[in-house]
Amino acid sequence: MTKQELITKFHQNHQEFTDYVTALTEDQCSYSRNEKWTPGQQLNHVYLCLKPIAQALASKDFILQKFGKIDRPSLSYDAVIENYKMALAKGGKAPERFVPEKFDPDYKAELSAQLTALLQTIEQLLDQYTDEELDHLVLPHPLLGNLTIREMFYLMTYHATHHLRQTELNLKGYLPIAE
Repeated sequence: MTKQELITKFHQNHQEFTDYVTALTEDQCSYSRNEKWTPGQQLNHVYLCLKPIAQALASKDFILQKFGKIDRPSLSYDAVIENYKMALAKGGKAPERFVPEKFDPDYKAELSAQLTALLQTIEQLLDQYTDEELDHLVLPHPLLGNLTIREMFYLMTYHATHHLRQTELNLKGYLPIAE
């Protein structure tokens, strides 16, 4: 996937997820089944996961000094996603700092706006990286270890879709409250 294709897909997947959650009613946005995260919490989780990536991307020198370069070729999109699915299947969970608190549906529009702004920042920062930098500079992932920036964006592109599907699955049990 070229850098521009990656940026486009990253944006599209996050926008689709954000639009879906934003269109939900307050009751739907607060609905949880089987102790799963509510749609609002799912959206907040995605936001929490992207914040440190944006901070790191702001400085190539920081990434190089803190995490270095990888000593292997970048994995394909399919390989990264398969590794992620295997990590989840083995019981992998989000670290505490990425676990969303209880969600207030009144915060939905504000969170959506913050996520949209964060995505725009990330896309602008990512566009400043060369293909060589995408394939050699490292960002750490809590479940998968060191990933190239390209691999991290493969994962984050999929991550939005993963949480959209989880949200849709959770809402299959939603029944509006009779008034």
